[in-house]
Amino acid sequence: MWSVSNLGLQLSIALTVKYVSVVVLVFTGMTFDVLGMLAFRAARTTVNPLKPQSSTSLVTSGVYRITRNPMYVGMTLFLSAWAIYLSALLPIFGPLVFVGYITRFQIQPEERALKTHFGEAYVDYAARVRRWL
Repeated sequence: MWSVSNLGLQLSIALTVKYVSVVVLVFTGMTFDVLGMLAFRAARTTVNPLKPQSSTSLVTSGVYRITRNPMYVGMTLFLSAWAIYLSALLPIFGPLVFVGYITRFQIQPEERALKTHFGEAYVDYAARVRRWL
């Protein structure tokens, strides 16, 4: 995002708006990340997204009642804060590219593994709680 920030249209954002937005997005992103990790720790299950089959329990409480992917939501909010900080048009696409990529290559395979591992419990959970927000 930084490397393309000088290639296109620069955005004029008032410094107060820019910095308040960045702080709010970073704080909210950290909150989603930390709450997601704490929920996994409380359930004593793996936080490793590369091994969803190692999950010992299906976490559906806390922040997982709002989104099935709080840690990815947090990362998206961090990228959104970075895009605002850079104040240029092209970096705005960074979070969108991230969402598309992570959905296709990480979340969908995780969901297949969790459905296989937890069956109807995961299907019911996925029907109740959105993938993102």
